[in-house]
Amino acid sequence: MAKINLEELKQRSLAIRKQYHELELQHHGSEWTVEEDALAFLTDAGLVGRLTMSQQGRWPKTNTDEELRHKLGESIWWLVVLSERMNIDIEEAVEGFLSKTEKLIGN
Repeated sequence: MAKINLEELKQRSLAIRKQYHELELQHHGSEWTVEEDALAFLTDAGLVGRLTMSQQGRWPKTNTDEELRHKLGESIWWLVVLSERMNIDIEEAVEGFLSKTEKLIGN
């Protein structure tokens, strides 16, 4: 499987989200709000935790690697979507976090 760069990640993520907005309009008459997107992300993040427990043998579910891989990817997708919807440059946010954290821990 080919790797993607951050710009491609952003473009593809937003294109997918646009298609989901169209489905939301068809099924519910309105697009999800930013808050609804955040709640969906938190739900998926919770599933990452549960699937991680399963993968590590701490929860009674087996064969979760494929589902865990999917939810990890989906969680990153949600973060890209949320940052765009809230007018936050995800690249700047990550760079700022990394630089600040490196300074805090002495790198």
